[in-house]
Amino acid sequence: MAKQVAGQLKLQIKGGAANPSPPVGPALGSKGINIMDFCKQFNARTQDKAGKVLPVVITYYSDKSFDFIVKTPPVAIQLLEASKKKLGSPEPNRVKIARVTWEQVQAIATDKMTDLNCFTVESAMRMVAGTARSMGITVRGEFPKNVE
Repeated sequence: MAKQVAGQLKLQIKGGAANPSPPVGPALGSKGINIMDFCKQFNARTQDKAGKVLPVVITYYSDKSFDFIVKTPPVAIQLLEASKKKLGSPEPNRVKIARVTWEQVQAIATDKMTDLNCFTVESAMRMVAGTARSMGITVRGEFPKNVE
């Protein structure tokens, strides 16, 4: 017999750095999830991505057990890493803070493809470019003609 799902919880935690302090502890504790058990499992699964912010979707059940899915880092964070900046522009329509190439955009799009709601790499690249534009990051060059 299948377990009864009590709910879902979405958090963004740095890879390999989950600990029971806020925001992780209170969010899990209020749902009745074993905090230390989650932290150990999450840290073990994300050791290779240490320091990167990772979205995690936790499904918790009525018997206090849980499952979680670790997703790829958000596009905005990947763009900031590619452009070597700390924050986006406060006025993205006027103040441009950095430039990225279409090759970098394509790398981010192919990495993030599983979490985006698009079917082709080309449309994923356009979504990533839109995020870059809203952060004040310019994409250099013309959109590539042949995208695999």
